[in-house]
Amino acid sequence: MGKELFGTDGIRGVAGQYPLDRETVYAFGVALGHDLCKRAADAEVLIGADTRESGTWIAEVVAGGLKDCGVRARFAGVITTPGVAYLTRTGSFLAGVMISASHNPYQDNGIKVFGHSGFKLPDDEEHAIEQEIFQVAKSGAAVRIEPLTEDPSLHSQYLAYLVSTVSTSFEGMHLAIDCGHGASYQIAPELLTRLGARVTTICADPNGRNINLNCGALHLETLQAAVLEEHADFGVAFDGDADRAIFVSRAGNIINGDGVLLMSARALKAEGRLTGNVVVSTVMANLGLERALDRQGIRMVRTPVGDKYVLEEMVRLDAAIGGEQSGHVIFRQYATTGDGMLTAIRIFEIAQRAGVGLDELVSDLEIYPQKLVNVRVREKKALNELPMVAKEIKQAEDAFGPAGRVLVRFSGTEPLARVMVEGPDLERVDRFSEAIAAAIRRELT
Repeated sequence: MGKELFGTDGIRGVAGQYPLDRETVYAFGVALGHDLCKRAADAEVLIGADTRESGTWIAEVVAGGLKDCGVRARFAGVITTPGVAYLTRTGSFLAGVMISASHNPYQDNGIKVFGHSGFKLPDDEEHAIEQEIFQVAKSGAAVRIEPLTEDPSLHSQYLAYLVSTVSTSFEGMHLAIDCGHGASYQIAPELLTRLGARVTTICADPNGRNINLNCGALHLETLQAAVLEEHADFGVAFDGDADRAIFVSRAGNIINGDGVLLMSARALKAEGRLTGNVVVSTVMANLGLERALDRQGIRMVRTPVGDKYVLEEMVRLDAAIGGEQSGHVIFRQYATTGDGMLTAIRIFEIAQRAGVGLDELVSDLEIYPQKLVNVRVREKKALNELPMVAKEIKQAEDAFGPAGRVLVRFSGTEPLARVMVEGPDLERVDRFSEAIAAAIRRELT
């Protein structure tokens, strides 16, 4: 049986509904607990959450399942996903569990699992846990809820680590930050202020239901306005669990993960730290990034979408940096996962040392017009089973030749087909992306 619960980024769904109903969440806690008990008699798990109203009860149900297996849980409270990954690999925890649905709206939530290494679990271990989840859920075992008390020392440890990675003062910098009413709402302003910056903070008042709501890394308009109104030097927006960061320049221009990879790779190469002279990104990375890196003599390798796959390839190639256009960027010297705040301090450090702004640092990045269309589907089928879609894709590929790209894939976390078309002129990009999306609607909606 293939995996049915774990997607590309853990288990995700609407809080309170399968697979995030109490019975299945409890079964997850039991299954993870049994898996860990095979390796240690006295196992402890770290649990953290973002600011969604469902985060606490999901964490307490997971902890209840763990306790029924003799596994203790420590609760970090509201913390970022990369914070959980860091604390798991540097502490005594056999695993870390983050309760978050990242950039999704508040109604959704999710469960992400890290091993003691700080890496997300391999597919075969997820599959084994999933099979036991089904068995436990089928048994009708009573759900235990284990009340949790936040341990503030965990927050302090992660903050201290981030500060320790910076060797340049941010004195004189004026930063605008958008916390998306998410997990970074306390730690990001504290971090950047401690590093010497003057910080203007927006969207840092979570109420359990406003996470990612018209703010954060997917909605840059508010941050752009704040940067311009406050005359800030730089702006950065985080998503709900702060594993991604998108930047805004002093002039109000958006710099996504492609720009971050270019700036970072160049800086690492100049310092002699770009191992393998390679950058790992995904099939979504803009052709302009690939060509800009090539002009610097840097090779770019593409993977499927998902920071998990980026990291696997980074490890295989011993690459220092990799990431996604969406803002997940992994600095392997410092972290085992994308970390929005770590990305922010690396970029601000590069700019501070260079004495220039973000626009200057990416001035040679020529972005090819790229359009992404999301189509909600009732089911996911192989493209070779969709003749009308295949026909539209071929027409676009034939028209562009090597000067463009077409990518159609299904989301690993939502019932969506994602259509990406990229090419030298916007008119044809728009036309072909809409034609492919229309074909998908005819066949799958």
